[in-house]
Amino acid sequence: LLLSNGLHAQKLTSTDLTLLCQQMSGAFNSTAQSKKDTSYFDITLHMKPIWTNRDDGYWLYVEQAVTTMQDKPYRQRVYHVYLFNDSTIISQVYELKSPKDYIGAWKEKEPLSTLNTGSLEIRDGCAIYLQKKSDDAYSGSTPRKECISNLRGAAYATSEVEIRKNMILSWDRGWDKEDNQVWGAEKGGYEFIKEKNYRIK
Repeated sequence: LLLSNGLHAQKLTSTDLTLLCQQMSGAFNSTAQSKKDTSYFDITLHMKPIWTNRDDGYWLYVEQAVTTMQDKPYRQRVYHVYLFNDSTIISQVYELKSPKDYIGAWKEKEPLSTLNTGSLEIRDGCAIYLQKKSDDAYSGSTPRKECISNLRGAAYATSEVEIRKNMILSWDRGWDKEDNQVWGAEKGGYEFIKEKNYRIK
């Protein structure tokens, strides 16, 4: 996994946090990658800032769907992205208690405005620990084996992410108890190209 021990991590500031969240905020798709390699699906990813008046980092509503079926997303999450220390940014992952009620919420001016953190369920062990790679690139992963998953026979899931200026590379995989991969892309991560920017404040 990409997680480093922080010995060579670049120093982070609140400016990095803002830059990272601006890069994460937007509408993305993997259309180009799916045309080059048919083993990848054409996926649309929306990451829309929510609760922008809070001062504990940034909150994003995340919706992922096959591009031709955006009214039936297969993943809806809330991310809380905050500065953990001077070398690490954490993206904490939450689930919605009634996700169907919020399908398409990214279209709204202020999504999830009727909700608060009490309406969310934390996904323990599934946070992404991000570190700075260069001026505008950040990468990280989940801690090994800590993100419990029972999807399609998995025992745990791993996520590896790299966030660049106009692209997010994301590799989510599920593993069984014997560490065999049971779901997720096999060759490498999905390449999500940014098509639209959402302002974070």
